Amino acid sequence: MNIYRIKKQLRRRWKRWRRAIWTIGACGLVGLMAWLGVPLSDQMEKLMTTQPGVMETLGKIHEIDKLAVGQMESSDQDPSYQWLDDIRRSEQVRIVHLNKKYTCGEEESSVLGILSPIEITELMKQHPDWIGRVGAGGDVWLEESIEGLSEECQQDGYIGVDKNGNLSLFEGPPKDEKVIKTFFQLDVGTMESALPEEVLKQLKQGIRVQDVSEYNSVLSTFSDYAIGQGQHR
Repeated sequence: MNIYRIKKQLRRRWKRWRRAIWTIGACGLVGLMAWLGVPLSDQMEKLMTTQPGVMETLGKIHEIDKLAVGQMESSDQDPSYQWLDDIRRSEQVRIVHLNKKYTCGEEESSVLGILSPIEITELMKQHPDWIGRVGAGGDVWLEESIEGLSEECQQDGYIGVDKNGNLSLFEGPPKDEKVIKTFFQLDVGTMESALPEEVLKQLKQGIRVQDVSEYNSVLSTFSDYAIGQGQHR
């Protein structure tokens, strides 16, 4: 009788151990497939869901699997997000920088932190308008475009004409010759014959711009006298 009980207990323990080993192995396999972005086949999912204890874990992992596949498909459709696939496959944490680019001016890049591929992916989901890339050193560089003027432009931005006849953005009055950005070359002769003397004098001294509407208005006014396309400096 005692021997029978012992054998029965051993069989029960073996069943429990076998189920635990199967569950751990199966979940590990699914986790690996989810990380690699490989979708589960219907046969495998059906097989796994017949095992007690696997269903709850499978449900969570299956969500990760669908997320990974969705990100892969999104990246395939939009080449600009290929870098996101690359960092996810690398499994490396990276330093993430953010550069804010305004209609007028830029801000020095700031460091958002050291983030994992999952955290970077979530960050891009929260800010879909940001543009990203991986730098030569492996850091991630993000760019945010902002409709407005940077603090530098608000405090000391002037639009005027440089010594070569280009309409330019200056840090301070044009006489200081601190060019931030060149827009386009002006047909100075046509402009001088068409515009009032007061406007020409103001342009020579520098037109102060303090908000984006003034900035756009000045560019629109003088674009009528442009003879070339501007370049960023």
